[in-house]
Amino acid sequence: MRTVSARLAWILVMGLFLLFFCVPVAWLLLAPTKTDGQIVRDNPFSFGSLSAIADAWHHLYAFEDGAILTWLQNSAVYAFGALVITLVTSIPAGYALALTQFIGRRLLLTVTMLVMLMPTAAMVLPLYLEINAVNLDGTIWSVILPFSFFPFGVYLTYIYFSSNVPTDLLAAARIDGCSEWQVFRLVALPLAKPVIALVGFFNFVGNWNNFFLPFVMLPDSSDYPAQVGLNNLLAASPLFNTASGTENQIMRPELALATLVTVVPVLVVFLFSQRALVAGMLAGATKE
Repeated sequence: MRTVSARLAWILVMGLFLLFFCVPVAWLLLAPTKTDGQIVRDNPFSFGSLSAIADAWHHLYAFEDGAILTWLQNSAVYAFGALVITLVTSIPAGYALALTQFIGRRLLLTVTMLVMLMPTAAMVLPLYLEINAVNLDGTIWSVILPFSFFPFGVYLTYIYFSSNVPTDLLAAARIDGCSEWQVFRLVALPLAKPVIALVGFFNFVGNWNNFFLPFVMLPDSSDYPAQVGLNNLLAASPLFNTASGTENQIMRPELALATLVTVVPVLVVFLFSQRALVAGMLAGATKE
């Protein structure tokens, strides 16, 4: 009897959590199919019409002459630009920490772990002062370079190489005459595809969704990424800013549609990389 009660309680709690997270998503998906008046008056989970989606997109695209597309393009440049630099630096760094011996290795690993645990927001002000000191503030590098600083990726790579790459295999490659660079490039790197996908995905998602750092670094709204652009939409909507004027067309359907549009790239990346992500997540589960 006690087991049955515990199971029912577990099902009830999980059901409540499911409703808590799924209800807002369902509303968000349906909101662009209705007019603002229908969202207020009608059933919040009723479907409107496809023409309402077209009208919402037309109003959204008209905002600042297609600013939404500019913001999405900026997000892609920042996220993918930082992703390339992250992979080029994080993977060799994790390999070196895991499989090579050098002076200061343990200290460097400890510092990497400590920095990894620091809140991202706490780093924004010192990063801004540093970027400003080298006259890069307001440029794309003021966003790409801080986005490329990804100690979590270094630590993931360190864990993977420590637990999943046989040291005997690397030693055999050295005996065969490979240099350390050749051992990394020809042996270790092909084995690291799962963790490369994992580091790349986490870095891309974090960069795409980052709001505070680009908001501080970029003074011009034409350089904003999508997440900061959404803040501009909120400020321009009479729903959230009564001083914005009644002629503005950014209402609930447009805000919901803009949110969905900014989420689509992350979903696409996830769908195309989920197999590699699962392999990377399970890679460190066992130690050879």
